[in-house]
Amino acid sequence: MDSGLAARVTKHLKTLLKLAVLAAPLALAACGGKDDLDELALNDTPPEVLFNEGLALRAQGNLRDSTEKFEELDKLYPYSEYSKKSLVNLAFLNYSRGKYTEAITAAQRFVTLYPGDEDAAYMLYIAGQSYFRQMPDITRDQGPTERAASAFQDLIQRYPDSEYTADAEQKLRVVRDQLGGKEMQIGRYYLKRRNYVASINRFKNVVLNYQTTRHVEEALFRLTESYYALGVVSEAQTAAAVLGHNYPDTQWYKDAFTLLNEGGFQPSEDEGSWISRAFRGINVL
Repeated sequence: MDSGLAARVTKHLKTLLKLAVLAAPLALAACGGKDDLDELALNDTPPEVLFNEGLALRAQGNLRDSTEKFEELDKLYPYSEYSKKSLVNLAFLNYSRGKYTEAITAAQRFVTLYPGDEDAAYMLYIAGQSYFRQMPDITRDQGPTERAASAFQDLIQRYPDSEYTADAEQKLRVVRDQLGGKEMQIGRYYLKRRNYVASINRFKNVVLNYQTTRHVEEALFRLTESYYALGVVSEAQTAAAVLGHNYPDTQWYKDAFTLLNEGGFQPSEDEGSWISRAFRGINVL
């Protein structure tokens, strides 16, 4: 786990950890082994006892048994105040153990049940981080990446003043860059096979939805290539002109200029084009 998250978690759960002191006798009993823990985990065990047992085990560094204790509490006393606190611990513990699916499940359940709670932002952050840690390389399906983007966006929109928002914004930039990169990969695949309509759709998506990523420069050049190959010269000229206006010193613009020039054309912006409108902040959909 990264140091930034560890620091936030320590601060966030400081109050809960103080309760571990109350559980010292139970912690000693827990040292006896799993059998002793099972004996304590009776159906009529009060929720506060189960909660303190979980905190004591966590304080000892026994994350697996601590997780099981909070899971038991959640099952025996659903929707109680202790179950609510248990969900926070379950999300963090499962994240710490690399059990990302379980962490997401606990975090999402908490947000669904307690959307107005002060811990809801933290739970969305844990969910986003869990998806973020599962992001695959660019050649594979980007489902986890898309879900990371959704969780971080939800956190930023719903809890703009949260202490987790700044880091979520930073992570979201990384996530969006990867999603834009995936679109570029697919677009290049279609372009190489001369399926120009399909390639244009992918590069268009980059320009419309990932305009602030590093991929937009190449996307404009690939649009120049694709439109030119398709015979839609005006759009190819517009893509090159917009590329030149925004990124005049890049190799992508030099290549676009050369491509058009070899055919006797120059970059020329059609302000009615979707490309021009997109870069003026006009909704083109």
